[in-house]
Amino acid sequence: MGNLHTKYGYSPDKEAIDRSLDLIASNLEGIKSDDVLRECFGLMDLTSLNTTDTVASITKFVEKVNTYRDIYPGYPLPASVCVYPNLACVVREKRRDAALHVTAVSGCFPTSQTFAEIKAAECARVVEDGADEVDIVLALNKFLAGDYKAAADEIALCRKAVDEAGAKAGRKVVLKVIIESGLLASPEAIADASFLSMEAGADFIKTSTGKVNVNATPMAAFVMCECIKAYYAATGRKVGFKAAGGISSVMDALCYYSIGCTVLGKDWVRPETFRFGVSRLANSLLSAVEQKTVTFF
Repeated sequence: MGNLHTKYGYSPDKEAIDRSLDLIASNLEGIKSDDVLRECFGLMDLTSLNTTDTVASITKFVEKVNTYRDIYPGYPLPASVCVYPNLACVVREKRRDAALHVTAVSGCFPTSQTFAEIKAAECARVVEDGADEVDIVLALNKFLAGDYKAAADEIALCRKAVDEAGAKAGRKVVLKVIIESGLLASPEAIADASFLSMEAGADFIKTSTGKVNVNATPMAAFVMCECIKAYYAATGRKVGFKAAGGISSVMDALCYYSIGCTVLGKDWVRPETFRFGVSRLANSLLSAVEQKTVTFF
């Protein structure tokens, strides 16, 4: 399965991507507006993935999401709250609006270093506990060794577990696959990981866990979005994109928003198919729109 990207007629053109990214960067101030920043707010998976997270701290976190529009009206809900698997039930119980999805990292996040059946069991359990969305990590130990089939089989096993648990609960559950793009050696490897994950059943492909030295980058995002576009052209299946890790400023958000609009089109950049995984961006967006320092979240 090596060079999977060639199956879809795609080869990353680094020089062309660099030119596109330079053009995007030069125009960020031109697209910056309160409306776009509010739109970005609605694309966020507000995230708390700390060793010190507790039932009490996640309850407090969700209560902030429940009440912030009392203080700052005119903003959309974030797309979801993302937590560790054992805390998904807290988000489910404490949220006031079912439109705020429960996202749980699973499958031995962030390393994906355990047995495939353990990963699948954890995915099923978080769905039983109320997760609307499940974020897993590509098995890099298999992928980097060139065993693409084994890496894909693990995703497919988690996909099956999520679907079966979701069917029992009477709902469709979203599966996001994190390719950990910062640990991949080349745009071609990022492309192969993207296509592999989509073929194995990912509803979204996601840049990073936020737990390694190199997380989301514009180059990786651009390549992944081009892969999504090529996969859609070949299969007709619309896969989402999620940028995560180190996204904290307004300009970060505008950069990835612009990449999505440029490569995939504006219609793709909505919560159903485009996300930011963030822990700090919410305050930056609020501060920019309100034109004062906001530290609500």
